[in-house]
Amino acid sequence: MRQPLVVGNWKMNGSTATIQTLLEQMKQGIGSVERTKVGVCPPFVYLSQVSIALGATNIAWGAQDVSQQAEGAFTGEVAVNMLKDFNCAYVIVGHSERRSLYHESDELVAQKFAAVQAGMMIPILCVGELLEERESGDTENVVKRQLDAVLNLAGIAAFEKAVIAYEPVWAIGTGKTASPQQAQDVHAFIRQQLAKYDNAIADKVQILYGGSVKGSNATELFSMADIDGGLIGGASLKADDFLTICRAG
Repeated sequence: MRQPLVVGNWKMNGSTATIQTLLEQMKQGIGSVERTKVGVCPPFVYLSQVSIALGATNIAWGAQDVSQQAEGAFTGEVAVNMLKDFNCAYVIVGHSERRSLYHESDELVAQKFAAVQAGMMIPILCVGELLEERESGDTENVVKRQLDAVLNLAGIAAFEKAVIAYEPVWAIGTGKTASPQQAQDVHAFIRQQLAKYDNAIADKVQILYGGSVKGSNATELFSMADIDGGLIGGASLKADDFLTICRAG
């Protein structure tokens, strides 16, 4: 039985004051979450604040991105070892916004995935299709291509210590929604792709859903056989909403 996992991706939101309030509210309410492993990924500049606030709790934390480079003249980038200094458990790689807005290729995402694992942290590998790709029936081809880039570089064994997040990009902030069955279908496809290499690893890997999960739809989504939790955007910025989602696991 896979343990549910819910990770909040705060994106480029928050301030020292608002994050302190959010963290305090989360700590007060986390006792009501029974089965689900919970994590948050703040902007880089707040990792110190978050690590101090959550250090004595069972809430994990991580980063929203990382450089594939170990060190050097890469202005503005953040290296794996820097994240280790803040005891990050998770690092998101290949988020749809990184792929679309910053033109990160499948190969670059795979390099970041490998760098995170070399640093003994857990990558959360994001995969998913655009609206035009969904409408043209290309969903499985896109997701397979994104997975294959990592499999070709890191191998199937790497997924023993990795998380996958499926993001239907067309269902994020567009007013369109993916049904629980549509989400389940892609999650099952992802697991089937991994099972071609290793059934045990495919059965073990946590696959999160990242398509506008809310308190109102979390229970139905998380009840699907291959949906193991969520990568939560906007709803993770409000403690009550986020904890409601966590309790659904």
